[in-house]
Amino acid sequence: MSFLDDYLVRPDPAAPRLGATVSGIDQTGAVVETRVVTERALTLYLNTQEIVTMMTIGDHPDYLALGYLLNQNMLKRGDVVEAVDYDEELEVVVVRTPERTNFEAKLKKKTLTSGCAQGTAFGDLMEAIDEIELPKAELRTSWLYALTRKINTTPSLYLEAGAIHGCVLCEGDRPLVYMEDVGRHNAVDKVAGWMFRHDVDPAKMIFYTTGRLTSEMVIKTVRMGIPVLVSRSGFTEWGVELARKAGLTLIGRARGKRFVALAGEGNIVFDQDPESVEEEGGKSRRKGAERDD
Repeated sequence: MSFLDDYLVRPDPAAPRLGATVSGIDQTGAVVETRVVTERALTLYLNTQEIVTMMTIGDHPDYLALGYLLNQNMLKRGDVVEAVDYDEELEVVVVRTPERTNFEAKLKKKTLTSGCAQGTAFGDLMEAIDEIELPKAELRTSWLYALTRKINTTPSLYLEAGAIHGCVLCEGDRPLVYMEDVGRHNAVDKVAGWMFRHDVDPAKMIFYTTGRLTSEMVIKTVRMGIPVLVSRSGFTEWGVELARKAGLTLIGRARGKRFVALAGEGNIVFDQDPESVEEEGGKSRRKGAERDD
């Protein structure tokens, strides 16, 4: 898999801290062993103020913390971050900025979102949609077919154990940063935090997720400034409505040679015949799943 060299960050499904092997029985009563992912509590502080406690697999706590604050509009893209301190024993991460902050009012005004594992969005959900103008960006079908093939054959906890979501930052036909977590909003936030740390221009980026294309996913992608969002899963009506309003190209059910575009259709360049693309194989489906969400 030479394309794995394109990744700047990718999953390590063999990492002992991210999962465990558990014994049980199957439908016949036979003893089986299966890989399961871990869940750990991580409490986030912004300077001296406690913001939230998240359930996470425990990797990349610095990117998760930064991305969470960015996507909740508690940090801006140009803000200065002096340090991100992580204490593994205390399960605490502290983001330090030069200016002291107070988000008590914003914390009181929170909206439960459609994300799993207690996803929340603080303040005005429509803020990003109303204020951010996404750049025009083409999406070539050759890129889309290449990306889905590469991502779906990359070794990951998603394929090995299931019960987890993945998000991938891509450019053209190259997947660059692949993050996983028990909640898809956490995986998104890790990518956002990585982009912030490395000062990435989002204008030419493509964002891929294994999860549904909900309002939360659309809002976070728009807030990151990425003009294209792709998923192997389906849509919600509000997700589609917000994508159209924001000018986001929205692609769902992207598997093998198949996909459906419900927003930004005019940005798609059909430069590859679908008949030249192989259908998705069984190895690209997460372990234990007879059908994808």
